[in-house]
Amino acid sequence: MLTGRRSQSRVAGILVVIVCLALLFLRRSGNGQPETVGHLSTGGAPQAHATPAHTTPQTPHRETEIVLASTTREDPSWVYQYFPHWNPQVYITDDPLAPLTVPKNKGREAMVYLTYIIDHYDNLPDTVIFAHASRFQWHNDDPDYDILPTLHNFRLPYVREAGYVNLRCVWVIGCPAEIRPFDDEDPEDGDAKQREGAEKKPVSAKGIFRRAFQELLPEVPVPKLVAVSCCSQFAVTSDTVRRHSKERYVRFRNWLLDTPLEDSLSGRVMEFSWHIIFGKEAYHCPSAKECYCNVFGLCDLACSDSSCDGRYILPPYATLPEGWPKLGWNHEDRGYIEPSYL
Repeated sequence: MLTGRRSQSRVAGILVVIVCLALLFLRRSGNGQPETVGHLSTGGAPQAHATPAHTTPQTPHRETEIVLASTTREDPSWVYQYFPHWNPQVYITDDPLAPLTVPKNKGREAMVYLTYIIDHYDNLPDTVIFAHASRFQWHNDDPDYDILPTLHNFRLPYVREAGYVNLRCVWVIGCPAEIRPFDDEDPEDGDAKQREGAEKKPVSAKGIFRRAFQELLPEVPVPKLVAVSCCSQFAVTSDTVRRHSKERYVRFRNWLLDTPLEDSLSGRVMEFSWHIIFGKEAYHCPSAKECYCNVFGLCDLACSDSSCDGRYILPPYATLPEGWPKLGWNHEDRGYIEPSYL
């Protein structure tokens, strides 16, 4: 009897081992791979879509990138044609389904610039150029108001030396004294006559700049004078961007999203704050001769402090005429010839 019981015990033991091995095989087959640290439960619900360590793809290092603020009405095709080596990033502000867009179409180009900085903060190229989407615009610092020569001549080594560089050298508009925050302020207090006079005037960026600047940069004393050549097109290095934390740029964007100010005002406030954010003095008006030489390599121009001969004339209207640059303001033939390097 003892021998029979021992035989039965051995058979039972073998069966238990077989069952355990079968269960282990089925479990591994169901997972498709053996469990690793990345698949182990931490005591709560299973972690879906766990990513194995060291497999996150890294964006290749970029030396220079150009970011354009665009709308569906504009044509940014020139940037892909002439500057593909700058890896164009074109944000369409009025199309929420565009590959690159913004949380809200508000604050003009500032919303695009801030969104790009926030999204790329940890992987910025060495230099970022921020610009508008249309090739020909009244404010482009070129005799034909063409941004292509501006970017073609642009000296990237100087940007890396200076940290921040405006794409515009001529002083009109913005220098030498665009905003005097305290003198230009719309009165909140004062007597009834002062308030009544202020109510009749249209609200201006100058009038609200002091209060807006305090909201944006509460730790920075409001300057008595703000001057920089317009119009929110500039280049900046990654080191300069990272002078501030990512959270600060999020705060700037939240201000744009939340402010009751119209776009023409909030965007204008940012336009005259970028150079301060990026470490320049509130008064930032280098001489035109110095600027054209350093920024564009145009060093043989006849210049005054504010402009150089043949470079820029303020147009009579902000919208260029139909047919520009071949046709002028009176539909005359301008004799325009495309730059030879195109």
